[in-house]
Amino acid sequence: MDTARRIHVIEDPRFMDHTAPEGHPEREQRLIAVSRALKEFETANPGSLERISPRAASDEEILRVHRRGHLDLLEEATPQAPINLDPDTYLSPRSLGVARLAAGSCIDLALQVADGRASCGFAALRPPGHHAEASRAMGFCLFNNVAIAARALQAEAGIAKLMILDWDVHHGNGTQHSFEADPSILYVSTHQFPFYPGTGAAGEAGQGKGEGATVNIPLPAGCGDSDYAGVFAHILVPVVEAFAPEMILVSCGFDSHQSDPLASMQLTGAGFLAMTRVVRELADRICGGRIAFVLEGGYAAEGLIEGTTAVLSGLREAGSRSLSSRPQVEPGSNLSRVISQVAAVHGSTYRNISTS
Repeated sequence: MDTARRIHVIEDPRFMDHTAPEGHPEREQRLIAVSRALKEFETANPGSLERISPRAASDEEILRVHRRGHLDLLEEATPQAPINLDPDTYLSPRSLGVARLAAGSCIDLALQVADGRASCGFAALRPPGHHAEASRAMGFCLFNNVAIAARALQAEAGIAKLMILDWDVHHGNGTQHSFEADPSILYVSTHQFPFYPGTGAAGEAGQGKGEGATVNIPLPAGCGDSDYAGVFAHILVPVVEAFAPEMILVSCGFDSHQSDPLASMQLTGAGFLAMTRVVRELADRICGGRIAFVLEGGYAAEGLIEGTTAVLSGLREAGSRSLSSRPQVEPGSNLSRVISQVAAVHGSTYRNISTS
């Protein structure tokens, strides 16, 4: 692609109606920071963003991922709101409607990218989704937005194979469990480990026919830009090239930023930009540029602003860069150990995973 892209964006004040209890980190102010980044980017790049109006997901769309009992529980609990569904996850009077809006907007953005109406996209939504299990809300998440969008792509857009990249600092247990037996959806996660929710060890590689289509990249606390760059170059690139998805969805958390209060990673805006460039270039090379980013975590204004700006900048850029070069890996480093750990599990499936 030789021209700067127009980015289709989901942004809506109704996402603020999921109102947090006092002091909760997943609060409305998160979207104020993201909105500031969107406005500043649009001012600096006139005409770069196009808004898509969100709509609520139907029961049918939600039930492709979640069980009826889960939806029924949320509907039955809503008249009792505000309540906590677990120690981390709350339900306010309008939360169920907002969660339906988040899932539906994610579907529409993905479908528009899939059929070419949008070149790429970014969904600034809440509540987040990647911890939500088929029958359980958890980790601030009510519905698994990205998983619901993935199933919609398969059911409605004819996308046979797709990839979900989850770079939130927490492992996306709900997304993994939704697809771990499905060879048509590649799930790759970079996350701090060990850490909440306790899943995401390298040995969790899928089940049955889906074995090998779950690639967990557990990272020790303190990893920064160079570590993530190395993981992307030495693991992500060869895995995606071998799998050859028709579209890429990114569960885009910004809680691995160095300012985030809930984690211990050291990513900066430059790191998020480098990561976005790699994923965008993979999409350009392998799946016709079809890529959409969906907001997950991120609990510091600085991280949300820098991360959002980085993703928009990486998506907007024209041209491509070589993906063939790999940064040198220092023997005995955290990066070397992580790559070796993942290669030990997946080396026979993805033969180009290597520290060299």
